[in-house]
Amino acid sequence: MNTLRSAVRGQVLLPGDPGFDTARRPWNLAIEQPVAAVVEAADADDVAALVRYARSAGLTIATQPSGHGATGRTEGAILLRTGRLDTLEIDPIARRARVGAGVPSGRVQAAAAPHGLTGLPGSSPVVSVTGVALGGGLSWFGRAHGWVADNVTAFDIVDGEGRPRRVTAGTDPDLFWALRGGGGDFAIVTALELTLHPAPRLFGGRVLWTGDHAPAVLDAYRRITATAPEELTVWLDLLHFPGADPMVAVDATHLGGETEARDLLAPLDRLPAPLSDGRRMMEVSELGGITAEPTDPSAGLSRGELLTVLDDSLLAEPIAPLLSVQVRHLEGAFARPSDSPHGPLTEPYALYLFGIPADPGAVTAKQKALAGALPVSGRKPLTFLNADETAADAFTPAVLDRLRGIKDRHDPHGVFRGNFPVRP
Repeated sequence: MNTLRSAVRGQVLLPGDPGFDTARRPWNLAIEQPVAAVVEAADADDVAALVRYARSAGLTIATQPSGHGATGRTEGAILLRTGRLDTLEIDPIARRARVGAGVPSGRVQAAAAPHGLTGLPGSSPVVSVTGVALGGGLSWFGRAHGWVADNVTAFDIVDGEGRPRRVTAGTDPDLFWALRGGGGDFAIVTALELTLHPAPRLFGGRVLWTGDHAPAVLDAYRRITATAPEELTVWLDLLHFPGADPMVAVDATHLGGETEARDLLAPLDRLPAPLSDGRRMMEVSELGGITAEPTDPSAGLSRGELLTVLDDSLLAEPIAPLLSVQVRHLEGAFARPSDSPHGPLTEPYALYLFGIPADPGAVTAKQKALAGALPVSGRKPLTFLNADETAADAFTPAVLDRLRGIKDRHDPHGVFRGNFPVRP
């Protein structure tokens, strides 16, 4: 492994080196991530050199900009950090962004906003666009524009032979399909091209109530989502922070003006007075402030599901020891045909259960109990999987077989190891 230092130009850290233990940790500090080495690639050519080295040495590479989706399945692998692949180019005329593998969503939003444009950001501004797209990607604006992956028009990759390539629907339709939501098991993406969308006006924010109002808030939420246009996205959050009383929140974004948005959200205004109401006209670069998720590495345990119905069973019992139970309204463009591994999301709501692992057993038991008591479909987005789940939890057997065939053709030596490998 010492010859690795001469194979690449970027920083190489091996076990025993100062800083190795810090460098190998993923963003989610609850995940233990054993690796044989950590490489911070200098650029795309450096990635290609690393792949050639790994193939000749019979090693595997696990790629992470930050490790939000880490699973710990990295034993013996070289951990590739892509943070220095930070190219970002905005073409406002073509409404397209070229985004390096290390670029977080917040940077794209900040660069697109002055042009009245937006990417497809999720709840956190620090998650990489590439990582989100490889997992499919659920965005604030997915009801209007579908999966994040649906909006990728090209990938710059390094293939299993260590060759830089550009992949589009025309050049390699099978690999293009797999990369649009099938995970990081097929190639290393060094950059991608993403369609941008008009967003000249945006209204959004969080309304927060004490937890005793949860039944009324849930009822208002169901009424809003029953008739919501695709420009409106509304999420419901049951919250219970340590040392505080339970609370309930509604988070919303509307691609349009304030008057129309307030009319659509009027059922919220007929509820008891909230603890706070942060709704306002905002820039697309401010979206990360709505849910105010941590932007520094932290530990967490999650579980995602897709709901076929949103009924009162959601409130049947307290959520503690979980920190939050979030319901995301889907439908709209999510439910339309999608040439991606997951395909359309026909379930109307997504559920995300999150807890801090002070008592991991209690958190996971609560997540399992809640999911078991709710009308879940049994399949879930790849981007919502946790470390105990596999690709088989996201994809149908037919899709998984197709993904495995693409893996065998494009990475026959098994150089790449995604967070959720298509082969066990």
